[in-house]
Amino acid sequence: MTMATPPSTQEAPWQQIARRKQALRSQAIHNPPTISITVPQHLLPTDPPTASSGPQPVHRIPAQVLSKPDLEITSLPLPTLLHRLRSGALTAESVCAAYIRRASVAQQLTNCLTEPLFERALERARVLDAYFAHEGGGRTVGPLHGLPVSVKDGFHVAGYDSSLGLASLCFKPATTNAPLVDLLEGLGCVIVAKTNVPQTLASLDSVNNVFGRTWNPFNRLLTAGGSSGGEGVLVAMGGSAVGFGTDIGGSIRVPAMCNGVFGLKPSVGRVPYGGQQGTGLEGLSRTSVQSVAGPIARSVADIELVMREIVPRASLYGEDCIPAPRFLRAGGPHGRMRGHGARRLRGSGPHGEFVIGILRSDGNCQLLPPISNIIGEVADALRAASQRYNIRVVNLPTPRAWTKSQSVMSKLMSVDGGATMSAMIQETGEPLVPWMQTRFKHGGQPQTLTRVAEIQAQRADLEREMLKDVWGVRTGEHGQKTRGVDAIICPVAPHPVPEIERYNSVGYTSSWVFFDYPAGTVPVRDVKESDLELGKELDTSLKVLSTWDEKCRELWDEGKTDRKVYLGSKLSVQCVTARLEDEKLTHVIRLVDESVKRGGRANRTAKM
Repeated sequence: MTMATPPSTQEAPWQQIARRKQALRSQAIHNPPTISITVPQHLLPTDPPTASSGPQPVHRIPAQVLSKPDLEITSLPLPTLLHRLRSGALTAESVCAAYIRRASVAQQLTNCLTEPLFERALERARVLDAYFAHEGGGRTVGPLHGLPVSVKDGFHVAGYDSSLGLASLCFKPATTNAPLVDLLEGLGCVIVAKTNVPQTLASLDSVNNVFGRTWNPFNRLLTAGGSSGGEGVLVAMGGSAVGFGTDIGGSIRVPAMCNGVFGLKPSVGRVPYGGQQGTGLEGLSRTSVQSVAGPIARSVADIELVMREIVPRASLYGEDCIPAPRFLRAGGPHGRMRGHGARRLRGSGPHGEFVIGILRSDGNCQLLPPISNIIGEVADALRAASQRYNIRVVNLPTPRAWTKSQSVMSKLMSVDGGATMSAMIQETGEPLVPWMQTRFKHGGQPQTLTRVAEIQAQRADLEREMLKDVWGVRTGEHGQKTRGVDAIICPVAPHPVPEIERYNSVGYTSSWVFFDYPAGTVPVRDVKESDLELGKELDTSLKVLSTWDEKCRELWDEGKTDRKVYLGSKLSVQCVTARLEDEKLTHVIRLVDESVKRGGRANRTAKM
């Protein structure tokens, strides 16, 4: 475990707190001892990793240490798992225990947990089983009865810390649950753990001084992403059926990309966000830009399943949510089903085609070759499936508003001056973790109300531009407005999953929070050697677009980066729809996922 050390030889207060906290976590991992699993020493990776030790993938190790029944339970598709729980073929306790064992293995291999809620989870599972067997007479407690889930560390769970990896917040347990926690438990879920985050929540690399660094299970030389990095890793390792993170700059979608899973950033008001440990002045986020909560899962079907139950009930639990009476299954009214897959959507095309626009650059960072390749492959796969799904694929020019949004977003993100967070860090003498050392300054002051209003006015101008330049909103002869584009496909980042501390550009993700467009990550395939173009440099005639672009190019410069480090890492794309079109977004994610997989099957068949 890597932890920053202050220059003084005298121990700072945060160090003692971190030792106590890690000791309690270790105790909770192996308690109760009847279900604990210790990973054999010879299977543990080298810590910290070095280039000489290689990628050290650990994602297959659970199969070597878990029992066959545990592996079967934790690998079941969620509809099958829930069916077996409803039928009584599986008990909530047996499912919970299997996921706990897998989560404990994931923790030992990747350091992804902050608060193992194992004993609490088992007690909750027994309550569910008792209800099913007695009071309920074979009925379940909610539609997600017995489903093991996890939440990012900031969500309050009564009796447990929401420390965010900050020593000053340790040993101050929450007194109430977050609304999302109450909603999940009302649906019948069992919360098995809380997961690791970066210091300040403002980094895309999950490391802090209390719990240390969360490692990428596919390649320990690469980042696991942040700020919901622990969630992305735990879901990828099979230790949670569905994880819940938060996203303001990419904090759901980036970990999903880094760990090869699906992640959904909803619109504001779809999923309860409140009831979390804050890092700024209470209520100030409503004057700037609002973070949202959303799911990370192993399939789009799993995301649809939980969103279908959460969205219609969200406003009953969270004061920050809007009423939404339904979240349709794929192929509900207005769409024709094709099995259990994507439906034929009616869209804005001249013949009712669902129009998907391809955006290749935000105007601040050029795409590196692997990302350019995967965007092209997805566009080709969608075009090949155009008749099947009634879609039309068009290339979109980079809108000026998208390019400008990143700088305005940065202003909104810093309106509180960081004074509250600064005080939290300085209280126990914590040093800044490496990624934050050049990005966070102590002593900032909140912006004036007049200045915040000026920035929000800039935001409104850009929102209006996006209606015309991205969604193609036009006014007809008699004043009627129509739209020309229904969804967008774009990169999650201009570069592949980078090495630790080298994540560069957030504009491809933060901009969609700025505009409050729902967006999701879709894993497509692994990086292969042909993507690396070894020995071939970038076209030097291309103008450097920004300082972000300059840093991004360093990730491809063979004098500064061994491109082979990217081999086997995950390549993903991002799907985006207009504000509050979250249901449509899940259909688009499914459409992309199915089109890519069908294209892959067709290619394999052609080669046989």
